[in-house]
Amino acid sequence: MVNQMWYPPKVTQAPSEPISVADAKRHCVVLHDDDDGLFAALIVAARDYVERYCNTPMATQTIEVKCDTFCDFRRLPVAPVQSIVSIEYVSTDGTDATVDVVDFEPRLDGLEASILPAYGKQWPIARHGSRIKLTATVGYESLPPAIRHAMLLWIAEAYESRENTALPAWTALDALLCNYRRGA
Repeated sequence: MVNQMWYPPKVTQAPSEPISVADAKRHCVVLHDDDDGLFAALIVAARDYVERYCNTPMATQTIEVKCDTFCDFRRLPVAPVQSIVSIEYVSTDGTDATVDVVDFEPRLDGLEASILPAYGKQWPIARHGSRIKLTATVGYESLPPAIRHAMLLWIAEAYESRENTALPAWTALDALLCNYRRGA
């Protein structure tokens, strides 16, 4: 079996937050606008926490990620994937090239996304030592209800208790998010 080698993703289009300030305030039963800046910051922190916990992007964003060989496409390093924007590589003659969209088949199946050559096609030969660049739109188009609720719980807890407390061994957050973890 060949080891996969994906390099850290680079976000090229910043995520739009999946929860609005108005939704967070409604969940916390806050009727004033004095803490809107705090709620905006808590939303970003909640998304970051859940993304790291689940090893999955929550908000729609565009990323670039590189790998060494086309066989790495059997399991993409990030999911869920909404769409493939492009697959670029350096051909054996040293010129930049792009894989035509009809030459590959995305399998964007939840948390286990992959890309295969289309029927009757094969991956092109990339220049030895070069990297293949995949640009994709990732994250949830609409958060699953359990993830959305977990983020709102995190925001409410952070809003109500603004200092460190001892964390219990298993929380409602863990229960809501455990089925959305990738690679855990």
